[in-house]
Amino acid sequence: MKNLRAAAVTAPLALLLAITAAAGTLKCPPDSAKVGPTCVDKYEASVWQIPPTSTALIKRVQIGRATLADLTGSGAVQLGCTGTPYNHTPYPAGFPADGNWTPVFGSIPPSPGVYAASIPGVLPTACTTWFQAEEACALSGKRLLTNQEWQRAAAGTPDPGSTPGALDCNTNSSGPSNTGDRTNCASSWGVLDMIGNVDEWVADWVPRSTDCPGWGSFSDDFMCLSGASTTDGPGAVVRGGLWLGRSAAGVFAVFGGGLPSFSVGDIGFRCAR
Repeated sequence: MKNLRAAAVTAPLALLLAITAAAGTLKCPPDSAKVGPTCVDKYEASVWQIPPTSTALIKRVQIGRATLADLTGSGAVQLGCTGTPYNHTPYPAGFPADGNWTPVFGSIPPSPGVYAASIPGVLPTACTTWFQAEEACALSGKRLLTNQEWQRAAAGTPDPGSTPGALDCNTNSSGPSNTGDRTNCASSWGVLDMIGNVDEWVADWVPRSTDCPGWGSFSDDFMCLSGASTTDGPGAVVRGGLWLGRSAAGVFAVFGGGLPSFSVGDIGFRCAR
């Protein structure tokens, strides 16, 4: 009986120690930063259509070592409203009922794949639905951050607060900046542009918030989630605010009013491993 009791105590402890040790040895690719047990992309995603014959480049994207020169030099095409629109040929003109916005692998002839890269010096891809963002992350061996992971990764980013003219982050301009240009807009983990530039889809869905009458209580950041408003269907959560958000952008800014199939020029995303 004593041995059974001892095992019941030591087994969970051993598991906890193993998990802690594994987290301590986590090594992230060059395109991401270690944020606790997660590798979070340093830069907001740029989405690229890559020819299926460019297998070496696809591998470099998937292991986090692709550069802008690699992509542009291989014939890759950036998608979204900062590049070639998602709805160009051969993509369907409307959002497909099956939700599959990436080419099907195994098709004959092979179709170009759509991948999310974390690289500096390029406009982040916007005009993507939640589904497109999730699939682009998945083909790149990654995923969307959860809301909790996003909040952790944003910690320490300079918040404009009540001074919307602050220049650390892109919260008071006429459009998005190239990824990595705002070097002072970095979190304590080294993740860039978590505030402003473009809003970022995260993995979480909530009941869609349709009426947000006021501002958040933290540093003037805009907060809109169900519970304080009426709801209508599913809403996919976006975080951080955008380039014209002024003091409403910030590490606590959260909006749950967009349908997952919605796309607009100020919503992008980033991925994690």
